[in-house]
Amino acid sequence: MKDIQKHNDYEHVDEEVNIVKILQDLWENKLTIIFSTSLFSILAVLYSLSLPDIYTSQTLLSPVGSEGGSSQSMNNIGGLASLAGINLSTSSGGNSAKALQKVGTLSFFKDNILPNIFLPDLMAAKSWDADTNIITYESNYNLETKTWDETPTTQESYKDFMSLMTFAQNYDTGFVTVSIKHKSPYVAKEWVELIVNQLNYFFRSYDKKEAQLSMDFLNAQIAKTSYTEINQVIAQLLQNKIQQLTLIEANESYVFSFLDPPMVMEQKTEPNRASICILGFILGGMLSILFVFVREFFSPIKNK
Repeated sequence: MKDIQKHNDYEHVDEEVNIVKILQDLWENKLTIIFSTSLFSILAVLYSLSLPDIYTSQTLLSPVGSEGGSSQSMNNIGGLASLAGINLSTSSGGNSAKALQKVGTLSFFKDNILPNIFLPDLMAAKSWDADTNIITYESNYNLETKTWDETPTTQESYKDFMSLMTFAQNYDTGFVTVSIKHKSPYVAKEWVELIVNQLNYFFRSYDKKEAQLSMDFLNAQIAKTSYTEINQVIAQLLQNKIQQLTLIEANESYVFSFLDPPMVMEQKTEPNRASICILGFILGGMLSILFVFVREFFSPIKNK
């Protein structure tokens, strides 16, 4: 029993000696630790200052329910239309649900976004001057000659644009949030508006074309048949399509309307320079202490 107690006392003393030895090693290498920590801190400060300011413009959207009346009308005459041999198919889900999927596609970017933006703002923007509202560009784009060293492909541009855009829906309220990050707050606001406007334009144009084709088909069918019942169904369908076209033409905010429009933000959202500097200080301290431990651990081996 005494031997066990004596062994525990030796271990306790040994632990105290080890702690004292560690503190002594740290104190003896304090200049190395201070130098390394200061160096990392300075590098972190320089790095944070080299990063351009990033601004985020955001909007809150409300889905526009423009299909309720039209769908109800279709349901009311659907049975009679089936008897007349006319198939009425209705899409599952409104345009807002489709827009949430469409906005992230390569085809939407290629056809609706890319032709309406200044590509260097996306692929070559270096910094933005708040006093002059002028964007400077990377060396891969020559602003004077408007030429690229190597013109970015559509897919490269799409990838960069997607990294700047956030598009999400709150499923509890149904409201949709769209945000864009950019070095220029004016470009960020412009692109948010562009996304919303192009979504409205795309689905308004698609539904208008579909309604017009349906009307052309129905007009052709009503000229071919002499059955009164079928003519009545077709007339009701035509009336429904005319109402739909009227709604399409009248609504600029066809899929989404602005609850909170995008703004030119005065405060940057990135980078967090204070966090970068603190992280550099902590990293420098930890690495310098680790270096001291490793050096002290291997020094007895070299001495042997």
